[in-house]
Amino acid sequence: MDSYCISVKDQFDNLEKHTQWGIDVLEKYIKFVKERTEIEISYAKQLRNLSKKYQPKKNSKEEEEYKYTSCKAFLVTLNEMNDYAGQHEVISENMTSQITAELTRYMQELKQERKSYFHDGRKAQQYIETCWKQLEASKRRFERDCKEADRAQQYFEKMDADINVTKADVEKARQQAQIRHQMAEDSKAEYSSSLQKFNHEQHEHYHTHIPNIFQKIQEMEERRIVRIGECMKTYAEVDRQVIPIIGKCLDGITKAAESIDQKNDSQLVIEAFKSGFEPPGDIDFEDFTQPMKRTVSETSLSNSRGDGKSEPKFGGKSKGKLWPFIKKNKLMSLLTSPHQPPPPPPASASPSAVPNGPQSPKQQKEPLSHRFNEFMTSKPKIHCFRSLKRGITLNTQVWSLIEGGGPEDFSNLPPEQRRKKLQQKVDELNKDIQKEMDQRDALTKMKDVYIKNPQMGDAASVDYKLAELGQNMEKLRLEAQKFEGWLAEVEGRLPVRTEQSRRQSGMYETQNTSAVNNCAQDRESSPDGSYTEEQSQESEMKVPMTEFDDEFDDEEPLPTIGTCKALYTFEGQNEGTISVAEGELLYVIEEDKGDGWTRIRRNENEEGYVPTSYVEVYLDKNAKDS
Repeated sequence: MDSYCISVKDQFDNLEKHTQWGIDVLEKYIKFVKERTEIEISYAKQLRNLSKKYQPKKNSKEEEEYKYTSCKAFLVTLNEMNDYAGQHEVISENMTSQITAELTRYMQELKQERKSYFHDGRKAQQYIETCWKQLEASKRRFERDCKEADRAQQYFEKMDADINVTKADVEKARQQAQIRHQMAEDSKAEYSSSLQKFNHEQHEHYHTHIPNIFQKIQEMEERRIVRIGECMKTYAEVDRQVIPIIGKCLDGITKAAESIDQKNDSQLVIEAFKSGFEPPGDIDFEDFTQPMKRTVSETSLSNSRGDGKSEPKFGGKSKGKLWPFIKKNKLMSLLTSPHQPPPPPPASASPSAVPNGPQSPKQQKEPLSHRFNEFMTSKPKIHCFRSLKRGITLNTQVWSLIEGGGPEDFSNLPPEQRRKKLQQKVDELNKDIQKEMDQRDALTKMKDVYIKNPQMGDAASVDYKLAELGQNMEKLRLEAQKFEGWLAEVEGRLPVRTEQSRRQSGMYETQNTSAVNNCAQDRESSPDGSYTEEQSQESEMKVPMTEFDDEFDDEEPLPTIGTCKALYTFEGQNEGTISVAEGELLYVIEEDKGDGWTRIRRNENEEGYVPTSYVEVYLDKNAKDS
């Protein structure tokens, strides 16, 4: 019996160890799934960051690149990768909710159930051991009572056989023997009852209680095994559920790749950089067999400087083709303008001492690169090509061209590119006007509501905003009309591809190229290297007027900052200077910047530079403060 109880107890220990191992396996699988969900979340986050990193930035040059089919396909790839990352997030969420959370809850229930089963087993084991101890105690008591009853009986028989013993002693011994026999009988009955009870409890223990507990533990362990198998199926099913959507993402990438059209992209490049200019016409043969006369074609790229007549000016639609070359001439003329110190005042204060007045000193001939360096490092007085009042605006225009910017009407671009930029600007302005109109309509409705229901708000508070919107709309409309006018001008003079226009285009190129060459030749042919007013005018006459010149016609005149009195007579012969007589009173519009020249004005149309030493300047107090 003892060995059997020990064996059953050992089985309980073994089962307890095995079921604890099963719980450890369950915890290990839960940890595995949890780490997988963390990997999915991290992978999805990295994919989203990667997609976001390569997304085009708004209002940037990259956004314009996505008009090409290859860039559109790449953008689709980025969006599909974003959706692809979303499916990995779905995997993580489903595994967390369907596996990790469920198994964690089940494991807690399993631990409680296992604890209760082993508690019942230990309790049954203790009960059967208690019954066994009771049986052993009743058995030992019965054995002891039987031995004492035998000894009492033997003592009675000995006393009864002895003739020397009194009758009372014999009777006493007999009664003692009877008592002992009765006690033995009682112990026997108790032992028999304990034995029957133990046998019954033992039968119940080993045939009912313990098997039931073992069965429950077995069922618990089987449920654990089944549950972990179901979770493994769920693990695979979660992945399988997103495979169709991931397949659609990959199909979208494949479809986007197949939609790439190299011909379309090439056409977009052509449209983006198409200038709208016609190629030059054929160059005519120049007969050099006649030594004294050279026949130069109308479309030749070089002109004779011996012809003192101004080049013909072409009007109408052909005028627009000349502007790239005209701007080049303007810039070249600006870069080669004289930058010279002012003449010293005459030795005699009397103007009669100098019959023709002091002359502007002549400048030694310097290379063009030196002039360009001086132009970039200093701010000389820029002499305009048609009138001095446009000099400052021209300076701004040239600087914007050099620094990579452009004029407001995009006249620095080829015709086709200019038309696209103007059209884009008109569309943006129309969108802004529509936004302002929508805001105005909304405020008008709000004002009507306030008028009908004064308790909701003050209708007068909306008037200021409505007036501001009206002003903004008017400004935007004027701006749109201005750009629409430029757009209509460009669209009205886009070239028609004919033989005549191509030849005419070649002739314009010839004229402009020769104008630049003549400008440089005239400067070099001057005896003292100076650039005179007559030569500047000659070069300007060979350049047809364009809209680039017209931008400066209506500039506002500079404000006067004081007055001055001419101390000597000065004959302004170079472009940008102005002649003054001794004693003449004039207005100062720009004081000496350290180069020895002061800018003055006689009237609205006459202004220029004079040597600072030739005039006495009286600046206004406000001008000095500013």
